[in-house]
Amino acid sequence: MSAHPMPRSSWIFPTLAVLLFIATSIPSLGIGFTETTAGIVFAVVLLVILFGTVFAAVHHAEVIAHKIGEPFGTLLLTLAVTIIEVALIASIMLGDKAVPTLARDTVFAVVMIVCNGLVGICILVGGLRYREQDFQVTGSNIYLSVLIVMATITLILPNYTLTTPGPFYSNAQLAFVSVATIMLYAVFLYTQTIRHQDYFVADGSSEGAAGGHVSNRLLAISAILLLVSLLAVVLLAKKFSLVVDAGIERIGAPEAFAGILVALLILLPESVAAISAARGNDLQKSINLALGSSLATIGLTIPAVAVAAYALDKELVLGLSAQKMVLLVMTFVLSMLTFGTGRTNILFGLVHLVVFAVFIFMVFVP
Repeated sequence: MSAHPMPRSSWIFPTLAVLLFIATSIPSLGIGFTETTAGIVFAVVLLVILFGTVFAAVHHAEVIAHKIGEPFGTLLLTLAVTIIEVALIASIMLGDKAVPTLARDTVFAVVMIVCNGLVGICILVGGLRYREQDFQVTGSNIYLSVLIVMATITLILPNYTLTTPGPFYSNAQLAFVSVATIMLYAVFLYTQTIRHQDYFVADGSSEGAAGGHVSNRLLAISAILLLVSLLAVVLLAKKFSLVVDAGIERIGAPEAFAGILVALLILLPESVAAISAARGNDLQKSINLALGSSLATIGLTIPAVAVAAYALDKELVLGLSAQKMVLLVMTFVLSMLTFGTGRTNILFGLVHLVVFAVFIFMVFVP
């Protein structure tokens, strides 16, 4: 990595994000979101800077991960993305308008975007270029087994509990489920990075060890810029929530659309990397990035949001509607068939994209 200079965007966007937050914090400047032409321009600038800062944060996390190796590299990447996600969800949930379903909608959107949209694009892109692509069935089955359990106990089971009427968990139930998901994710990380690392590496390739090509100077700069990027996203999350609320109200979109926006913002950097890997005939890496992000979202975001909701005495709705549960179950059944052979083609990718299209359509026309 040190052979290439640090991209300018990796320090420009965090700097712009900090400057934008400072500017909006000075009342006399009058900079902020309003439903005027100037306010719309501010919203566009905010979204561009926010997206750029998220990309910068992921870039710096990858630089550090390359240097420190596994399992700490994977954990660092996961924590960086999760901090951003929790900040965005909490800022909208704690806004002027209560959105108790946002965490549920975001997690569900992540699963549907990843398991249908991203997986479908990766398989289709790879199939068009290479006809067929191979991957490790054992590793994919591990991903799916953990993902199915996590999604079921966080998104479906709350509808069928007796202690409290659905779609809620009682405090005791929410605490138990949060601990269970964290434990599942921790054991999964241990399995992926230490115990059975070979399950998640394509045949004929080898997992890179800690990289010695990252200089200590670059490592220090990336560590500082990573902290700045994460802090900037957290500080701008409140401004983002105002833009999302106003945008949804103006276009008349359902509340679930906010969850999709947050999910897209969080998944964009990893999605670009996954599609690039598929184009490079490394579908295994695409699967690792895609399904791994789903596990991290449920395993870490739900417990973090649960703690925030309990501490601030906020309502947290987790159970999905019957329609969404059908889509979730169909997604898991389809994923088991897709990843059950170790070989993919364009038809698998197209089927996943059709399910993703159904998901998006049903958000607006339920």
